[in-house]
Formats: sequence, C-alpha cells, structure tokens
Amino acid sequence: MNETIVILKKGEGRTVKSGGMWIYDNEISSVEGEVPNGGVVAVHDFDGYPLGKGFYNAHSKIRIRMMTRKKDQEIHGEFLRMRVKNAWEYRKRTVDTSACRVIFGEADWLPGLIVDKFSDVLVVQSLALGMDQWKEEILQYLKEYLQEDGIQIRGVYERSDVKVRKQEGMELTKGFLGEAFDTKVEITENGIRYLVDVKDGQKTGFFLDQKYNRRAIQPLCKDADVLDCFTHTGSFALNAGYAGAKRVLGVDASPLAVRQAEENASLNGLSGRVGFQCADVFELLPELERRGERYDVVVLDPPAFTKSRNSIKNAVKGYREINLRAMKLVKDGGYLATCSCSHFMEEALFKKTVGQAASHVHKRLRQVEFRTQSPDHPILWAADESYYLKFFIFQVCEER
Repeated sequence: MNETIVILKKGEGRTVKSGGMWIYDNEISSVEGEVPNGGVVAVHDFDGYPLGKGFYNAHSKIRIRMMTRKKDQEIHGEFLRMRVKNAWEYRKRTVDTSACRVIFGEADWLPGLIVDKFSDVLVVQSLALGMDQWKEEILQYLKEYLQEDGIQIRGVYERSDVKVRKQEGMELTKGFLGEAFDTKVEITENGIRYLVDVKDGQKTGFFLDQKYNRRAIQPLCKDADVLDCFTHTGSFALNAGYAGAKRVLGVDASPLAVRQAEENASLNGLSGRVGFQCADVFELLPELERRGERYDVVVLDPPAFTKSRNSIKNAVKGYREINLRAMKLVKDGGYLATCSCSHFMEEALFKKTVGQAASHVHKRLRQVEFRTQSPDHPILWAADESYYLKFFIFQVCEER
C-alpha cells in the first residue's frame, strides 16, 4: 500500500522541527495520496526531507499530530504498547502512583489521550481522532502493565465530554468502558483522603496536577487562619487543616463541589476546623474586606480565565482583580499562594499581572516558591501546550 505523504510549505514546521507535536492546516503545501481521517501519514519538509509520521485529520486545524520522528517506524499495537510502558515506568520513578495521571497526551508521545488513575479505577479522556481509534487497545496495555505491578483495575470510565472533540469531528461521549462500578472512588494524597466523583466531577473528577503544590502550603498553615478560594472539592483547604490550621474557609461557586468538599472534610475528621461556603469568589472577597476579615494564608486556585489568545486581555483583568482583592485580605507578613492553569496566560505575563496587583494595593511581595504542575503532567519542551500551570507562593508585606 502506497504511503500518503504530506508536504510542508517552505519555512513552515518550525515547531515540529524543534521538538513539538502539532502541524497546523496552514503549514501544509500538499497531500500526495489519499488518507482517511485518523489515518497515518508521512510528513516531509518542502525539499522532501522526512520529518516523521503522524495521525491526519482534515476536520481539525491541528491537521497532523506527530507520533514518531523515524521515517520507517510503523504505527501499530506494539509501538503503542511501548509508549504505554514508558509512560507507566516514568510515573513509578517520579510520583506517588496511588492517584496520578498515567498518560498525558503529547508529553507522553500519545497525542490527545489522557488517562488518570484513581486508586483502582482509570478515567480516560480522548481528544484526538487518530488516538481515539486505539483508545481501548491502549487501555488494555495499561491494565496489563499495572497488573504486573500487583494493581488490579476494577473499572474504566470515559470522560470524553468536552467541546474540543467537536473540533476533531467527534461526538461528545461519557460512560463506562466495560462493566459498571461505583463511580465514587476513595483516594489518598499527601496523607489526606478524598472521595473522587469520576462520573460528575469536573474534567476527570479531581485535579491531580496540584498534588505537590497542595503539600507545599502545609508548612505555612500551622495555627493559621486560611482562606481557600475556588476550593473545588476542598483540596487546598484540607491540606491546610491537615497541617494544623486554626481555622479554614473554603469557597466555591458550585454547590456540588462544596457538598463534596464537606464530605471530604468529614472523611478526614476536619469538619470542626475546615468549613466551606458556596459563593462567587469575586463577590465574596470585597465583602470579606468590608467586614474586616484578615487571613494568615490566602490560596487562589481559579479555573482558567482564558482558553484562547483572543480573550487574554479580559483574563489579565480577572487575574489582576482577584489577586489584588486577595492581597488586601492577607495580614502583614502573611502568605499568598496564587496560580494560573491557563496555557495562554504565559509565565512572564502572569508574573507581570500579579506584580501590577501588588503595586495597585501598595504591597511588597517576597517570593517563597515558584512551582509548576506535578511531574505526572510532564512539560515537553517545544510542545508549549503541555506547560500550563504556574504556581507562586509569596509573603505579602506592607510597604516599608
């Protein structure tokens, strides 16, 4: 069977040549041969130089997702098995695997596929057509490798209910892959127990990327008054309580998230010191300021304020507003943990925005730590989309 060859325009493919994984539709000069959407194509530079192979999809602006730089490599089951094995071996070296992201798309050279492990349950999210065709086979490989390490997976749930699938020409889908099971799954992270709702929780049910950032706030929280904004299911709040905080208030706009956070506090025997409120953070912070509330530690873990470059200006306003409001609530010499999980809110811009917020409210910031996402969400250099989480801890001081 003749190979379909995609030829790039002269001067294009810079991202791929430097190690990235995506080729956009406007980078392509021509396609020699026919290929079904989701099929494998060879990629050549304008002068015929082979750049590797990847999955092709005419429905998507990301026309090709690269799978290999080797021109003679076939994309078949054994090749994907090797990728899965490498992903699992990497996690065993770098993170606590009781609950972790086992496959992180492009950063594991399995573009568009996400698999999270919550104890003995896997949750899969498939975002690209080429990889979607191999989804169940890849999950089988993963279960086999886990079983070799004594981990018996009792069920798999799919959370491919995200709009980005439409950009790939795919329907949104959600449900059990295989036999049904109880979708409330208990995990332990940093010594804290959580009930994860893999069916109805946000994304895959729990934000594993903040695992070690949550632990990083613990030394600051002993005997402290702590405010955790956008608490979701209570993770930063519970870390504060676990570390010995005197009083913790977690805030989220979702009634479901607050109920789950309260369940998690009860599960850990922290209900007396860790409380939750269902409220809009943007509205609550000025109200707390008016009431004269002040905290030793404030945590800001907002959702992404922008998912495209087009809305970055509004996102900057949102991040500036939320950070200056939070700084007003921090006692002199107290601490602010603040982050952005938007890929488009680049590190330099986020630093600038937080700095502007501090200047506006006449606060001086002393940086304690800068962190990114947990190692089970590795950052693949040149694949910028894999780097999204920026996390700062500051001491907030009055101007002296």
